[in-house]
Amino acid sequence: MSITSPVSNTSAPTVNGPHGTQPEIDAKSLSPNLSPTLSPTLSPTLSRAELRKQIRLARRSLSTEVQTEASLAASQRMLEKLSTLKAQHVALYLTHDGELATAPLIEALWQQGIQTYLPRLHPFNAGQLLFLHYHADSLMQPNQFGILEPKLDVRSVMPIERLDVVITPLVAFDIKGNRMGMGGGYYDRTLANWHSKGKPLPMGYAHDCQQVKALPCEHWDVPLPTIITPSREWEF
Repeated sequence: MSITSPVSNTSAPTVNGPHGTQPEIDAKSLSPNLSPTLSPTLSPTLSRAELRKQIRLARRSLSTEVQTEASLAASQRMLEKLSTLKAQHVALYLTHDGELATAPLIEALWQQGIQTYLPRLHPFNAGQLLFLHYHADSLMQPNQFGILEPKLDVRSVMPIERLDVVITPLVAFDIKGNRMGMGGGYYDRTLANWHSKGKPLPMGYAHDCQQVKALPCEHWDVPLPTIITPSREWEF
């Protein structure tokens, strides 16, 4: 996917993918629903389970129009960030449960010749993830959580230390870069040693409505150095 400049003052920049051309979103034109927003109605005393419940409901409540606009805006920001990093091997996820859609980003990466990878539950080591090469002909199957993952093929497995970036899904994040997932701890275990090894660089990808002022954290939680939302890039 390439990003082209406007050909005139009235032409919108475009993001070109294998399934067509879509308008590039200018962050300044985002609707109020995509603006940077703390979740003021969430009590700081809520349990982790209740926080997950309420924020998952909030993102599922976004209209199709807002979801589409958000995914295009966020993919544009992420492409710019990955270009800066010169990333060639990028792991990410397939959208589930109202998460920020990754389809525009995946198509863009394929068009640019960047290799993409998806997680799957490790078949032998419980609680661990494997990353497999993902392409247009990948065979997919639902896992125990109903999430599509690549069918196991040892030829497609990518050692995590060879990945440049892991784009993680998340339920919530706060203004210090703390991340809350679904509670299984898969990404926390996977990324536990990234800082000492220097890679892969973890990056969060989320709707603006998933931000809260502060999250209750546990010692095993892995904070994220970068989070991309439709309206901005967060660096911590």
